[in-house]
Amino acid sequence: MTSATATRATEVVLPAAVEPEGLQVRVRDLPALTDGQVVLRMDATGVSFAEQQMRRGKYYDQPAFPFVPGYDVVGTVVATGPGADPALTGKRFAAVTKTGAWASHLVLDAADLVPVPDGLDAAEVETVVVNGITAWQMLHRVAKARAGATVVVLGANGGVGSTLVQLAKHAGMTVIGTASPRHHDTVRALGATPVDYRDPAMHDRIRELAPDGVDAVFDHVGGKALAESWKLLRKGGTLVSYGTAATKDVEGSSQLPVLALFAQLAMWNYSPNGKGAHFYNFWAGLRNRAEFRGKLVEDLTQVLRLLADGVITAKVAARFPLSEASAALALAESRTVLGKVVIVPEV
Repeated sequence: MTSATATRATEVVLPAAVEPEGLQVRVRDLPALTDGQVVLRMDATGVSFAEQQMRRGKYYDQPAFPFVPGYDVVGTVVATGPGADPALTGKRFAAVTKTGAWASHLVLDAADLVPVPDGLDAAEVETVVVNGITAWQMLHRVAKARAGATVVVLGANGGVGSTLVQLAKHAGMTVIGTASPRHHDTVRALGATPVDYRDPAMHDRIRELAPDGVDAVFDHVGGKALAESWKLLRKGGTLVSYGTAATKDVEGSSQLPVLALFAQLAMWNYSPNGKGAHFYNFWAGLRNRAEFRGKLVEDLTQVLRLLADGVITAKVAARFPLSEASAALALAESRTVLGKVVIVPEV
């Protein structure tokens, strides 16, 4: 390392399928850096839906227990290994990790770092790393929605959903967003027309707003109601499914709901209906790592520029020190917050 600092890391460990209070804290030595690696000091990480599924053992292709959760991170480089540019030291970056970010320090490949514009708060940046990339890619790379389109965003008050709403409005689209009534004012402020997701006639309400159908639906819920999302589309429209939240508490294999979803989407795609159905997988294309990294850097850079310019806003629901990750996870799972629960370093 180019620095003698940060040779140890404090980490939060998910030991098994436990309740939030079952998380454990450990301290371990960091491994020696290999070619192109850096040590990143965590300035902010967060609690996403992925971690909520992982603690139940329900996230598709999650690692075996025990492991350190943490899907993404914003941090400062404090040491560089051989082959990594020493000039990176002291600069702030964002990175997507899938696991491992709930730690005071972590070892990453320098090639996975995305520069963070100066002047942005680390916690606010954290809210739009995975959420921002996901929203951008679903809107522009999968649905390929254009100005003048009408789109439906399920969970418009959530991390991905609220970012999707803002990106779509910025691109000149009309947005209908579902949320509980207590979040309707927020959804309106983001630029979408809110619809109560608890209303049994929710899909009829959407059809009243868009009687000719919509150009895209972004659905993280899955389950039986996915067919209703499909029916909302006009000819030429696109359904983008990116989760199976409806099955998160269902006992049994974490893979079966996803496989069933794939089968349903394939059946719709093969039907002569003029509509498209896609499953968005953040990690699709990882086999070509250079191309995957290129798209990630390009898309997150766009999102961070919009954040810096005030075009999109970040919503930090709460900040917890790393040692209180259990409380952070419990709050995120309570479904009472607006925005993302963020984990920050100890004071």
